[in-house]
Amino acid sequence: MHGRGAGNKDGESTPAGATARRGDGKSCRYALACAIIASTISILLGYGVMSGAMLFIKEDLKITEVQVEVLAGILNLCAMVGAAAGARISDWVGRRWTIMIAAVIFFLGALLMGLAPRYAMLLAGRCVAGVGVGCALMIAPVYAAEVSSPSSRGFLTSLPEVCISLGILLGYVANYFLAGLPLIYGWRSMLGLAAVPSLMLVAGVLKMPESPRWLVMQGRVDEARDVLFKVSNTEEEAKLRLCEIEAAVADAAAAGTRGEGVWKELLVRPSPAVRRILVAAVGIHFFEHATGIEAVVLYTPRILKKAGLQGRKPLLGATMGVGATKTCFILVATFLLDRVGRRPLLLTSLVGMILALSGLGFGLTAAEKSGGEFPTWAVALCIAMILTFVASFSVGLGPITWVYSSEIFPLRLRAQGVGLGVAVNRVMNATVSMSFISLYEAITIGGAFFMFAGIGVVAWIFFYLMCPETKGRSLEEMEQIFDKRRGGAGISSGTDVEMGRKQ
Repeated sequence: MHGRGAGNKDGESTPAGATARRGDGKSCRYALACAIIASTISILLGYGVMSGAMLFIKEDLKITEVQVEVLAGILNLCAMVGAAAGARISDWVGRRWTIMIAAVIFFLGALLMGLAPRYAMLLAGRCVAGVGVGCALMIAPVYAAEVSSPSSRGFLTSLPEVCISLGILLGYVANYFLAGLPLIYGWRSMLGLAAVPSLMLVAGVLKMPESPRWLVMQGRVDEARDVLFKVSNTEEEAKLRLCEIEAAVADAAAAGTRGEGVWKELLVRPSPAVRRILVAAVGIHFFEHATGIEAVVLYTPRILKKAGLQGRKPLLGATMGVGATKTCFILVATFLLDRVGRRPLLLTSLVGMILALSGLGFGLTAAEKSGGEFPTWAVALCIAMILTFVASFSVGLGPITWVYSSEIFPLRLRAQGVGLGVAVNRVMNATVSMSFISLYEAITIGGAFFMFAGIGVVAWIFFYLMCPETKGRSLEEMEQIFDKRRGGAGISSGTDVEMGRKQ
């Protein structure tokens, strides 16, 4: 069994180990470049949001509301397939080439959507793109987490969410400026342009190194050492990380967790620590979408129209404001994750979301009961609450979902565990996007957002009880954090984690 450098057998860091991990405090440009390239694939998912394009698709193809809902949500159902396949592929061929495969699949889907003459081909293109999206969502945060050091992991693993928001903003901008094209070309141009970033990504992947943790799993320790020296802040940190990775791989080999054994340990007979990790990961993915972000982002034009904002250009312009807000606050979150920590941002984010959803529900209810005489204050309130909700989500729950779920699984279970989380994420995304119209027709649009606010309260309680702090801890220590029997952190407070990090 390999040693853990300066740590003890339970993974507690000694002062020397902590110093090695912190290095000289300078961000590693090489690791940052690798994470940025890997995260670029997430732009594809963000650009795939069809809030503006759907206005034109419905008019051009003469499709029903049910067909609109199916078109909006089918990408996420197919993403489940991509996430499951990506988890296995990434263990077979590596994280790097899995990113390449995801980009190629999405490229084919974007071409099908851009050239679609009828609804059936458009739907097929969304399905193909969905497989690429699912694979991308699974692999981008995993790769970023595995090349980053503990001191910068929060920042680097939040970059995929930054790119998703950037993709959404680019999609909104494209919707706004391409809206003037003839109807037959407008929405096809909006969707077909998604092929461009996938081609750029293919070129970038060729310059990326493989994940050092995957290389150790394949017995390619010398190559892993070379990569670690490039992505670590100091030589001492690189050596310590290599020792920890080798120890984790040795533990996995001793436990026989390969192939089907991984799923058995993850789902059938998990240890108490793995069970808590699984619950936390699945829960955070579930609540990310159960609290209504997809309803707001995907159906912003409809919501604002219900509030009383009229005209295609004003609707698309306001939607651009939503995209800009989301991107700006995601950038704020990236700089806070490694300073403030995951847990404080997560809980504060939920408070803002709950208040904003309640305000939005109130404003929409007032607008709906106005009998067509939409009060100006209700329109202003709805716009303000949408922006507040998106800002609150983006500074906490949005990026932390991907950071947290990609860092808490043990190495032997990481690809499959993250893949399972992505599958849950896509199911909830599809459920909300494919049912929102039917939901607000059944309980009113204001009632729908009051419901999301109630779910937000449940989410806050879940995160408070089940999600300990992980800031500053190595990936190899995560199992200990969730294992109460080995002196891991208290789930409700995270105090012990913080004390362990300062040692």
